[in-house]
Amino acid sequence: MMKTENILVIGGTGKTGRRVAENLIQEGHNVRVVGRNTSPAFDWENPGTYDAALKDMDRAYIVYYPDLAVPGSREAITTLTEKALQAGLEKVVLLSGKGETEAEACEDIVANSGLNYTLVRASWFNQNFSEGAFLEFVLNGQVALPMPEAEIPFVDADDIADVVAKVLVDDRFNGETITVTGPRKMTFGEVVAAMAEGIGKDIHFHPITIEEFKAGMKQAGLPDSYVWLFGYLFQEVLGNPDNQEISHDVEKVLGRPATDFNTYVEKTVATGIWNQDLSHTV
Repeated sequence: MMKTENILVIGGTGKTGRRVAENLIQEGHNVRVVGRNTSPAFDWENPGTYDAALKDMDRAYIVYYPDLAVPGSREAITTLTEKALQAGLEKVVLLSGKGETEAEACEDIVANSGLNYTLVRASWFNQNFSEGAFLEFVLNGQVALPMPEAEIPFVDADDIADVVAKVLVDDRFNGETITVTGPRKMTFGEVVAAMAEGIGKDIHFHPITIEEFKAGMKQAGLPDSYVWLFGYLFQEVLGNPDNQEISHDVEKVLGRPATDFNTYVEKTVATGIWNQDLSHTV
């Protein structure tokens, strides 16, 4: 019987944090989910909020918002890990990005922090199309994205959460880097075709340049930092074929295969999220 832990989930309302918290609660652990609007509050930009969040915690799942690639992430991760060590935490798990140079610098900080740790490097999420940046494209039936030739082993957020919940409390994975991907590589065109078939509606893929994509984001009123980040992720991560290797770590950790994109489509269709009518939204 595994002992009950007090576990901090930073970014607990995000795609993976919400799922990780649910998994840990189901397993009987005491979970503290923190963000800007929680009590205690946690704000990456205000290190004064870190101590209260870490108090009395045994372990922590760290998701840096918006991404480890952005300026300021190294300083924040350094401060958080120093405070976590002082607070007596036993272990942290950092969510990192597959093939991101900046993220790897943050991984090194965690690895050299003096804490037990596991690093979880994730490929691009399936849920970007249902809970994230590309949902509106799917609802509109027009998906315009750059890098049409990139082959991406899209990973399911449920798989990431299952892996994180396991390695957080299982010290056999201490010091390891776990790379989570889906079981096959797909281009954006193939992904859009799979969603169109699964949803039963016409969805068209339009390849565009990165410059056109960034211009569209600016036009939509997104902040410059967000526009920069997506440009970076497309160029840095998808532009490097070495970053698109398929990993079998999901199977290694969980003893089951990674979720296929078609299975994700079936699960998501059942939620009704893709049936929204945009004409009624403001």
